[in-house]
Amino acid sequence: MPTMPADAKGLLLAAIRDPNPVLCFESHHLYGQRGRVPKGDYTVPIGVAAVRQEGKDLTIVTCGGTVLKAVADLCSLAPLDKDAILKSVAKTRRAIVLDEGPMIGGVLAEIAAMIQENLFSDLKGPVVRVAAQPIPPPHSPPLEAMIPDVDQIVDAVMRPAESGKIR
Repeated sequence: MPTMPADAKGLLLAAIRDPNPVLCFESHHLYGQRGRVPKGDYTVPIGVAAVRQEGKDLTIVTCGGTVLKAVADLCSLAPLDKDAILKSVAKTRRAIVLDEGPMIGGVLAEIAAMIQENLFSDLKGPVVRVAAQPIPPPHSPPLEAMIPDVDQIVDAVMRPAESGKIR
């Protein structure tokens, strides 16, 4: 699930060369995204998360269109880079999972569960989930307010670690 234009090319080439079946997902919110794409042949490794910004207080795990509103990028959902996620959360002891999809049944709900199962006693509070409103996704840009915005992310970041309220 690429976010940056260079990742789109590199992950697609990696998917083509992978001997296993590969599904490529894309967020239509990124269709207008611009960025430098290297010329020539290169691949982006499947299953390796990209840390877009290093931090020490909080880990935000996300993919797709919400990456531009946050700082971490899974790039690949399966295989999932569990080691990168758990290493970062073990360091910060706080985690937010951010998804442009629904809270229930989404990929990042599973990641929240994985973090809780592996690091429960090390966390300062529960993993906070920030996700889309539970409505059918609209296909009109003015109606896309159902997707988490920067204010909702900041609210989750600033929330005391002990509260664990889910939005």
